[in-house]
Amino acid sequence: MEDPPSFPPNDASIQTPLIEDDQAQSTPPDAELENQLRRLDYFLRFLGFNQTSILSFSLSWLAFAVIGIALPFLINGYSFCSDCEKYEIRVFELEILVSQLLLATVSLLCISRTLRKYGVRKMLFVDRYRGQLVQYRDSYIHKIRGFFRTLAVWIIPCFLLKTAREVARAIYVRPDPWWHSVVIVVILLVSWTYLTMIFLSGAAVFNLVCNLQVIHFESYGKLLERDLDVSIYIEEHIRLTHYLSKISHRFRIFLLLVFLGVTASLLVALLQTTGNKGILNLINGGDFGVSAIVDLVGIILCLHGATKITHRAQGISSVASKWHAFVTCNSNGASQVETTTNGADLEASNPTISLPMYYSESDLESTDYVPVPTNTQLASYMSLYHKRQSFVTYLQTNPGGFTVFGWAIDRMLINTLFFIEFSLFSFILGKTITITTK
Repeated sequence: MEDPPSFPPNDASIQTPLIEDDQAQSTPPDAELENQLRRLDYFLRFLGFNQTSILSFSLSWLAFAVIGIALPFLINGYSFCSDCEKYEIRVFELEILVSQLLLATVSLLCISRTLRKYGVRKMLFVDRYRGQLVQYRDSYIHKIRGFFRTLAVWIIPCFLLKTAREVARAIYVRPDPWWHSVVIVVILLVSWTYLTMIFLSGAAVFNLVCNLQVIHFESYGKLLERDLDVSIYIEEHIRLTHYLSKISHRFRIFLLLVFLGVTASLLVALLQTTGNKGILNLINGGDFGVSAIVDLVGIILCLHGATKITHRAQGISSVASKWHAFVTCNSNGASQVETTTNGADLEASNPTISLPMYYSESDLESTDYVPVPTNTQLASYMSLYHKRQSFVTYLQTNPGGFTVFGWAIDRMLINTLFFIEFSLFSFILGKTITITTK
């Protein structure tokens, strides 16, 4: 007697956040994951994002006021420069500094508020998955390490460009004595690095939150490899979209302000570089290029995270449609009767029952009996089919994704936004790496 065909066999190694073991809840969390979360918390605390007390709040904004605002404004206003007015160096630097301050302020305000309200674990939505399999925690660890790698990959090249520009400016200005220029360069680099780290760290945190949720949307497709009741699939999808809506609600203001801030910064830089009738070179306009690169990196991190999680959420309906078609095509019609008990695996029963077969008259004479499916069996089969069909319809009409006041951040929207920002960036870079004369 052959077993009826079914969807790909269960894999005992596949685990989902759906099945929770009571014993796992009492298991201490993985030490490596705790170390990575603690490392991330210390890093955010060092930059001033952790403002859980009055003391930490005061120290954070005091450091921001001194390092990010007071020092660069003092250097710009009182440093000696014989040709600064001629080439509008001070004007350009003040405009760039203001744009950097706005973006860093947005990042510090939004991320610190979320961190203060929920903490690191709940902000990353790691707390509800404590005590699960090592493969889940390994994915978390890999994503958190990727957070630091992403910052290093982008900040180090930008820092080298900024250093080259400041050194070239110091050589060109030639203040007296020489140590004066060294102090100015060091202070400006410290201030710029501080503001850039705050802005890009905020963007990278949002990207990390999205990437951690992508793990669960990708594993949701594996859930369909298990023969569970359709209501369980719907319940798990509702849970995932609920947490996705929480992410959208917490970070939509941040994403919107970052986009508006970056666009305004690039527009101002474009107007200054195109409207300037004098000489524009690395000395007076180099900061426009460095600032444009940092702005573009920040908006790419934000839009990439939002688009990736939207794409994974909307791709679930395609996976479910394939699953529905596969199960339907591999079912023997009414001969396969599936039963469910408390969300357990569906198992086929009465495999010998078959659909009516047609014979010639001579065949009928030699055939004793051909079993016919009962009405109960037909109703059970059709009920399962309609459940699967309603599940697919539900996913198609509820695609989900990261939204900003109802606007889904999908690939179509990100293409438009990215090319707007990239066009502005290209114009600014083209103006700063060439020399224009009167």
